[in-house]
Amino acid sequence: MSEWTFVALLAVISVALPAVPIVAGRLLGPRKPNKEKNATYECGVETVGDTWVQFKVQYYVFALVFLVFDIEVIFLYPWAVAYNQLTLFGVFAGIVFIVTLAEALVYAWRKGALEWV
Repeated sequence: MSEWTFVALLAVISVALPAVPIVAGRLLGPRKPNKEKNATYECGVETVGDTWVQFKVQYYVFALVFLVFDIEVIFLYPWAVAYNQLTLFGVFAGIVFIVTLAEALVYAWRKGALEWV
């Protein structure tokens, strides 16, 4: 088996895993909607008033900042594992990446994006 066969197999599996439950749900799921099935339902209590609640934008910004830094840690992990085998260019590229992260953190901090009010 060549390595491209393995890549093709992973591609097929990555498409099939979400597609199979979606197709099965459409084929086997109930098709008789009514007023009670389509009603808004929350923890056994029917909603009273408007069901739309708007959250403060700081919650979303805080979550996005967390997500960005969390993903960037994933990018730093292979660099840290292979640190002893890196060339000088690789070390400087990692340092530039970390400095850019630090600048972004200071910028978000000064803008007040990290304050939970």
